[in-house]
Order: sequence, then C-alpha cells, then structure tokens
Amino acid sequence: MENSEKNLRDWSEIIAGLSPEERLDDLLCSGRRIIQNTKEFCFSLDAVLLAHYPRYKKHWRVFDLGTGTGVMPLLIADEVKEIHALEINPVMASLAKRNVVLNNLQEKIHVSEGDYRRIRELYPPESFDCVIANPPYRPVNQGQLNSLDGVARARHEVTATLQDVVKAARYLLRFRGRFAMVHLPERLGEIIVAMAENQIQVKRLQLVQPKPDKTSNLVLIEGVAGAAPGGMKAELPLIVHEADGSYTREILDIYNM
Repeated sequence: MENSEKNLRDWSEIIAGLSPEERLDDLLCSGRRIIQNTKEFCFSLDAVLLAHYPRYKKHWRVFDLGTGTGVMPLLIADEVKEIHALEINPVMASLAKRNVVLNNLQEKIHVSEGDYRRIRELYPPESFDCVIANPPYRPVNQGQLNSLDGVARARHEVTATLQDVVKAARYLLRFRGRFAMVHLPERLGEIIVAMAENQIQVKRLQLVQPKPDKTSNLVLIEGVAGAAPGGMKAELPLIVHEADGSYTREILDIYNM
C-alpha cells in the first residue's frame, strides 16, 4: 500500500512539472509512461506496430534510427540486451532522454542527439544485431508540409531520405543482422531497391489495413544484411479495426489489452 501511494505521489510530481505543451501518456507496457510534446510529433500506431514486428533475442544490441520521443526503445527494453537511439531534433532528443530517466532505464537505453547521415562519425560499423526505423514517409515535394517544424521533419524527408536511412542501417548492422522498418505501401518498390543496393535482402513483409474492407496504408518490412536474394515471406495482412471500429484481437494483444 505504501509503495502504491508513493508511486501515485511520484507521478503527481512529474505531471506537475510538465510544461504547458507536454503531456504524460501510459504505454500499457511494464508500467511505463512517456512524456510527449504536443507541438512536436507525437508517436502513433505505426511506431507501436514496428516495435513489435522483429523477433528479438535477449542478447541483441538494437539501434533505433530517428527515435523521436524514444517510444520504441521503451516498448522493447525487456526483450533485448541494450538499445541505442539517435535523434536529430534537439527538442525530441531531450524528451527521449527524459523518458529514459522517467522509466529508470538508463542502463538499458542510450539516447544521443545527432544526424544519422553522419553515422560513420558517431558509431563503429557493424556493431548492432538489429536496426529499427520509422522514417519520414514522403519526399519534400509531396503533400502539404505542416507548419510545425518538428511535425514536418517527422512526416517528410526534410533532413534525410529513404536512401539515407537504409545506408545508415547497413553501416550499423553486423553480417546477418536484421533491419526492420515501417513505411508506405506506395513506396515499397523504392524500399526493396534501396535495401538491395545496400546489401540488405527483404525476408519478411506485412501489409497493414485500417479495416477488413480498406486498402493497406502501411507496410512492415524486415531485411537481413548480407543475405542471398529470395526467400521472402509475405505474411497475412494485419488488420487494425473491425468493421464496427473496435480494435482487432491482434492489435489488442499488441497493446496488452
């Protein structure tokens, strides 16, 4: 009872210390919570789906390219040995670091501010077992850029392209390491080509549909560094909502509900 009351007091103090632009959300994962800035890009379902897509191993060292608020490291911290995360936006990088401390995961998760286009200056090559990335989806000449800079960077290739993220992933991955990404189905051809050009062969692919009768709006894709071509497994589509709008059983399981 005393511990419960202390936890409630701790969370109350944290909430009281948030700025007007910040909010505290429950991750529904091992009691973890996350601070988000409403003027920046807040994570959504695609990050949660990607975090759960790879089949992690306990001894793995994982790298998150463009971590944002640090949501994916928080979600997978119990499944791997160590996670490094890089974020170019100083506001988001600071927020991700605070979220690590908030959840007492400093020994497991290491967040740095930096540009993954300069990854060779920041980390040694082929030193990670798995790289995950939820990169900007659209080229800068497509769509309406949001007036909020942080949101624009997260949605459009303002600071890095698809080729940039794949190159960085390959540099970080050991031979036979895994690269997992969430992106738009309309860019699947570009993704497969970019991965192949960087010696990563696609081995798993899953389309995501909003509802059973709706076309896919996301794709989860995983490749293996240094693997031979062929052998890709196209998995059954992941459907997010039932016809009545409620979450499907698969999504509820992901959210631990």
